[in-house]
Amino acid sequence: MSRDTPPRRGGVLVVRPEPALTETRETLERQGWLTWGMESLIVSPHTLPLQTGIAGVLITSSQALPALAGSVSRDVPIYAVGDATAARISALDFPSVISASGNAAQLADLIKMQCSPAGGPLLLLSGQKQGLDLASSLRVSGFQIRRRVAYSTMPAHSLPPDTLRALHEKLIGTVMVFSTASARAFCSAFIQSGGSFQGLRGITISENSSKELRKNGFGQTATAATPDMRAMIDLLEHYGKSPSQP
Repeated sequence: MSRDTPPRRGGVLVVRPEPALTETRETLERQGWLTWGMESLIVSPHTLPLQTGIAGVLITSSQALPALAGSVSRDVPIYAVGDATAARISALDFPSVISASGNAAQLADLIKMQCSPAGGPLLLLSGQKQGLDLASSLRVSGFQIRRRVAYSTMPAHSLPPDTLRALHEKLIGTVMVFSTASARAFCSAFIQSGGSFQGLRGITISENSSKELRKNGFGQTATAATPDMRAMIDLLEHYGKSPSQP
């Protein structure tokens, strides 16, 4: 489909950091959607020293993978928050990767079911000011959590020119937001550009993300049944139908 021709049922803006931004857009475009993107957060990976004496590693975001790859032995089991993150970890040649297939609360439940506090410390790799509730929940249950900041993020302050033009020309009907921080960054950048949220529908990965959109003026939002890309695409198909369909 040509970008010079408006999609029959509205285009889709994907709002999330790389590398998942490109992956998501490619998935949607294979299904017939016309997409634009906003790299909502600029991620700076941290370099960590070798982490020894740990019984496992907890990963709540793919942004922690550079730190994981450089600081953890391949024979340590890795517990990931979701299936997509787990697949990326497996691609780094970690043989033992277990997915919670959900959110941080489900990851905590997985750890409590499969691990014992007597088994040794667990390493939690997360972003700045992230993972605190998860660490607290597990510590209350007796686990020794070694939390390390694996990356830092800064919100993007502007939209790419082609995306901004598409928004102002009403070529985009749906905005897919994959975190509360991404929702906040998009709303701030679009408001500063003089944009209006009228006519836009938000599809989000969590209720907190939906609340952020509504707080900034979105009239229509919907939250995925589960916090993963597949559920968000299912919601997109339910509300919008593919632009290739009549």
